[in-house]
Amino acid sequence: MITGKHFRQMLDKFLLSPASQSARVQVELPNGEMMDILEISLLENTLLGSKETHRLVFKCGKSRNPMGKIIGKL
Repeated sequence: MITGKHFRQMLDKFLLSPASQSARVQVELPNGEMMDILEISLLENTLLGSKETHRLVFKCGKSRNPMGKIIGKL
């Protein structure tokens, strides 16, 4: 699990690179399918006694402009 604070630290490191600043943002599903992130929302939990009172939710959708094959990980 990643917290919002940890997520921010990772993004800050990525965004130092000009290449990542203009990179497309996608999510890879367990079946290997790539989806585009369409929306990010901050939601409040209504469960009583929960340690996690809020959550960041990424709404994904099928890619409208499919990308080519991945050739490497940087």
